[in-house]
Amino acid sequence: MNNDAVWVRGVTGIQMHHTTDLQDAGRFLGNAVMALRAAHVRTGDDRYSGLAAQLKTIVAEARTLEAQARASLHGLHTEDPEQFVRCREGEEPWPDEIQAGFVPRHTCKDQCLYHDHDVLDAIMQCTCGRPPCRACAIGGEL
Repeated sequence: MNNDAVWVRGVTGIQMHHTTDLQDAGRFLGNAVMALRAAHVRTGDDRYSGLAAQLKTIVAEARTLEAQARASLHGLHTEDPEQFVRCREGEEPWPDEIQAGFVPRHTCKDQCLYHDHDVLDAIMQCTCGRPPCRACAIGGEL
């Protein structure tokens, strides 16, 4: 396994599961297939259509991996809803992702739907009274 550092897309309020990365991969690979097909139509060069055919196989493999990851995610949600919430909130890593070196998600910049965005139906989900961010406590930023 290669542990090279990569940029991980964060979304304020949740910790993304790697299913999202696999979705992106499938989408990007699909776009590459379409672009190669378009290049073939414009030029008639069979090298482009050959490469598109190879990529089409890789797209199918990426989508299979995405389906497996999604099944794992749904399985966790069904088997242990509390752990699913802790993982989604960034309190602990997803069980099918690398555990070593996990740092809790920074929650200090999360916004409250009720107070910050005037979503009246979100009053029961107010996040304003949460204790300080665990990630800051671990990193000594308190």
